[in-house]
Formats: sequence, structure tokens, C-alpha cells
Amino acid sequence: MKNVKVLGMGCRACYDTAKLISQIATEKQIDIELQKLEEVSDVLEYGVRATPAVVINNEVVHMGGIPAKEVVAEWI
Repeated sequence: MKNVKVLGMGCRACYDTAKLISQIATEKQIDIELQKLEEVSDVLEYGVRATPAVVINNEVVHMGGIPAKEVVAEWI
């Protein structure tokens, strides 16, 4: 099971990114552990400079803006 974290301070794009990831995992019938982290310390821990950011299995795979659906499907 992949551990997926969406990092951001609560902006609309952060929530939309988490929702998109959840939807694609459901469509593909793949179990993931999805976390939404909003604390500044969590964001800084990964060295993220732009949000929303996506971390999969402790590796930052995306920073800034909502990722394309096709890109998310590849991650999952």
C-alpha cells in the first residue's frame, strides 16, 4: 500500500489535490493511505517551497498547483 501525503496550509488547491488522488485510487481500486498535512512543520520537514505538494512513500513527487489527472494516475 502506498502512503500518500498532501502538504499544504489548507488552501483550496490542497483540498482539491487530495480529493483528486482519492478519486483516482478509488477508480483504479487501489488501496492507499492518504494523509492531508497542514502544519508548517510538516511542510518544512520535506523541504517543500510551494503547495500543494505530494509525497509518496516519503518522496516528494510534486510541488505547486494541482497535478494533472494523468500524472496522478501514474503515481497510483
